[in-house]
Amino acid sequence: MAIRIIPCLDVINGRVVKGTKFEDIKDVDDPVKLGKYYSDSGADELVFYDITASVEGRKTSLEFVKRVAAEINIPFCVGGGISTIEDFKYVLDSGADKISINSAAVKTPDLIKEAAELYGNKCVVLAMDVKRNEEGSWSVYIKGGKEKTSLDAVEWAKRGVELGAGEIVVNSIDEDGMKNGYDLEFLKKITDTVNVPVIASGGAGKYEHFLDAVRYAAIDGVLAASVFHFGEIKIPELKKYLRDNGVK
Repeated sequence: MAIRIIPCLDVINGRVVKGTKFEDIKDVDDPVKLGKYYSDSGADELVFYDITASVEGRKTSLEFVKRVAAEINIPFCVGGGISTIEDFKYVLDSGADKISINSAAVKTPDLIKEAAELYGNKCVVLAMDVKRNEEGSWSVYIKGGKEKTSLDAVEWAKRGVELGAGEIVVNSIDEDGMKNGYDLEFLKKITDTVNVPVIASGGAGKYEHFLDAVRYAAIDGVLAASVFHFGEIKIPELKKYLRDNGVK
């Protein structure tokens, strides 16, 4: 099975930004311009997160979604502030291929079920911001990583898939922007538990990190932001590296 390379574009007020552990946010670029650059560079998919929508309790600022859809020819996913079935309809009608939900899924798990029944499992992506806790397991966080929930991350992944999520994006808050590699131990727990595609997020800093996630945790896609945004790793070179190491 072919591994997907997925740049992640965090958007605030219509601009792509990047931070570390969800703090220290810096401006990067225009989402349409950057999205087109990645599409032309051979990215397999894109993810756009309106990262302050849930915290500010507002809807995703979707003006950029239509512009992106007009410019790129690869699938893309949109998340942040999507909390109703109407939001799903609006974003998909604007040209997105998938919707990512995190805070809303935790608060209203039935939204996963309803959306999957209406639009198909493949359109529903359960995003999980997770952090290791004192008990040695992982907790789920919502509202852009600011609020801890009582949910155990492995159990929540399992439940999300039972409800109809067709894909899971696992983002490690501990590793976010640190460039020390993905949280392989947790990723493996998730891929061992669910039977839908799992995407690794949070921590990629060098070529080996992408390979480690594929080899150790058997994930289906690797998502990264800063290494791509700041040109530290170019997608064609990453694909060549993975191919040279036996990864399709």
